[in-house]
Amino acid sequence: MKNKKTAFIELKEIFDILHGPRGCLWDKKQTFATLLSHFKEESGELIKAVRGGKKEHIKEELGDVLLHVMFYSQIAGKNGLFDIEDVIGGLINKLKRRHPHVFGNEKVSSTRQILSNWEKIKKQEKKK
Repeated sequence: MKNKKTAFIELKEIFDILHGPRGCLWDKKQTFATLLSHFKEESGELIKAVRGGKKEHIKEELGDVLLHVMFYSQIAGKNGLFDIEDVIGGLINKLKRRHPHVFGNEKVSSTRQILSNWEKIKKQEKKK
């Protein structure tokens, strides 16, 4: 069977092109700080779409938020800080740590207990 390129791999390649030698001048000039107002705007549009309940708008706005996650990761990668794979790896680890009732041996009896445990784990992580 032929190995199909995933949409995520294609997205990463597009960001490499946009930030490469023949890429977009505007994209290449952006920094964490210059993107903040754009990210805030897109986050607000996502909130509005969710409150409006229109699934197609939610999908589009989630794409715009993902664009910013990719953009920030691309900038970080160019500066030797981290890349999107590091971001995803960190998220995977966090989800596993904060769900010991799923990925470990902890027993819970309610969503209230799950949320309480999440906050306890989060506080412990922040202390480190």
